[in-house]
Amino acid sequence: MSRRVRRKVANKGKDGVVSLSCHETGVEDLGTERNGVVDWTILPDDTVIHLFSRLNYRDRASLSSTCRAWRVLAASQCLWSSLDVRAHKFDTTMATSLAPRCMNLQKLKFRGAESADAVIHLQAKNLCEINGDYCRKITDATLSVIVARHEALESIQLGPDFCERITGDAIKAIAFCCPKLKKLRLSGIKDVFADAINALAKHCPNLIDIGFLDCLNVDEAALGNILSVRFLSVAGSSNMNWSVVSHLWHKLPKLIGLDVSRTDIGSTDVSRLLFSSQSLKVLCALNCPVLEEDTSVSTIKTKGKLLLSLFSDIFIELSSLFADTTKKGRNVLLDWRCSKKKDKNLNEIMTWLEWILSHTLLRTAESNPQGLDDFWLKQGAALLLSLMQSSQEDVQERAATGLATFVVIDDENASIDCRRAEAVMLDGGIRLLLNLAKCWREGLQSEAAKAIANLSVNANVAKAVAEEGGINILALLARSMNRMVAEEAAGGLWNLSVGEEHKAAIAEAGGVKALVDLIFKWSSGCDGVLERAAGALANLAADDKCSTEVAIAGGVHALVMLARSCKFEGVQEQAARALANLAAHGDSNSNNAAVGQEAGALEALVQLTRSPHEGVR
Repeated sequence: MSRRVRRKVANKGKDGVVSLSCHETGVEDLGTERNGVVDWTILPDDTVIHLFSRLNYRDRASLSSTCRAWRVLAASQCLWSSLDVRAHKFDTTMATSLAPRCMNLQKLKFRGAESADAVIHLQAKNLCEINGDYCRKITDATLSVIVARHEALESIQLGPDFCERITGDAIKAIAFCCPKLKKLRLSGIKDVFADAINALAKHCPNLIDIGFLDCLNVDEAALGNILSVRFLSVAGSSNMNWSVVSHLWHKLPKLIGLDVSRTDIGSTDVSRLLFSSQSLKVLCALNCPVLEEDTSVSTIKTKGKLLLSLFSDIFIELSSLFADTTKKGRNVLLDWRCSKKKDKNLNEIMTWLEWILSHTLLRTAESNPQGLDDFWLKQGAALLLSLMQSSQEDVQERAATGLATFVVIDDENASIDCRRAEAVMLDGGIRLLLNLAKCWREGLQSEAAKAIANLSVNANVAKAVAEEGGINILALLARSMNRMVAEEAAGGLWNLSVGEEHKAAIAEAGGVKALVDLIFKWSSGCDGVLERAAGALANLAADDKCSTEVAIAGGVHALVMLARSCKFEGVQEQAARALANLAAHGDSNSNNAAVGQEAGALEALVQLTRSPHEGVR
């Protein structure tokens, strides 16, 4: 019996733009299974579009090439409102090819100067938000052209790495070209002079969120002229005249949140800001040495306002923002996200706090100052884990990177702080990280895999990772077409393969084959991937059964290829170690003969004995 149903289909309009409409279609049978076989072609179009939305761009492109109907659906405008090209080679050619689908693009994330130069070729005139990292080589000229071509921009974020070649001239260009600007966050600018700030005050009446982070010079008096600002961060900025700040900024009529973390502000100026400002509700002063060394800091009068610092319980302080404080504690951020009663002003404050906390915690972890062990163990690890559950993707990524960073004591020797690593494990961090590693967003996959890799240096954490199914997840990520994801996953398998109890599990998960394939896939110009893959194979080759698996998977040829052609000492060392372990099993298997018979193997090894690097020799 046939029945008539309403199904959404994609139609091309006059301009070739895909839109959704409904029509009636006669269908004999809409069951997704026929004779036990799933028929994907009869899925409703909105279901297919939702499926596309959960895929990364590479998989989306592959799926759209399977049939004409899905190719049309893949061009639906709703799939192209935002674009994250950080994991891809985004140049002028790629931007030009994507341009027809990006006419209504709203949000863009990119990485590096080449990508920044290509942005204008997307021809996304309605672009509202850009977010760029690895910005050290981005120039005033590039940024000025971007804002001139995208006058609808409401949010511009460049960081967290330093924008060394951007000056106040580019900020003036932003002010002149982007009258709708609401959010401006820039990192590492040498001189944010008065003319640039005054231009923002004059031409951007809707500017409510400003961040001049890790800047060398910021004109404090001029910032006092931006009367529209509600959230202001100068975290990490040096040469600030705090006397001027405390006497002027309290007059900003709408200022709700102020972030002065990682600066040399003292208790007198903090007290004056809190006492004098009528609008200020939150002042964040994390990792401010002068403030923390002042014994009188406990007497600061907050006048009912929130002061976040290393000497306070941040979770309790955050709970005080809510009327009901009985069920908050360490779940304060989670409770807020899940709350059905939404307060617009409170949501703005909490969203901003998540962002600035993730930024400051990451920067603090990177600098690894002395004397913060108690903070990391009692609060820092839990804060990072809580931020990892944020609805803001960049907050999630920075929190995962923070976890990967704060456990490392000595990066050169891969030494970690075991207490910090186990604090993450005891707070449920392993499951959270593995869940992030399984998500479809490659940026999160990469950062989560990095954190898992670093934490797994600790044997107890490595055991927990294995018990939670982490080996299968990492083996799967090692097959990723994204180099950064594959590299971090290989690093995780390398650290896990140190434990004898994990070697067989890695082989059973297909990890050996994935690692060997990585060497062939990224055979040149990707030293990080190659060193991690070779290091993991070296550890696995020490086990008799895994050694055989390595040989069967083509590992001998792959490792000899590295020993012969790669010039990076770390890769040479791990390749030589892997070949040594493969050949060390004597009569238990034939790998020693296989190494000797591989063309060029002995010559390559003899050549490596002459290396100036002790580890290689």
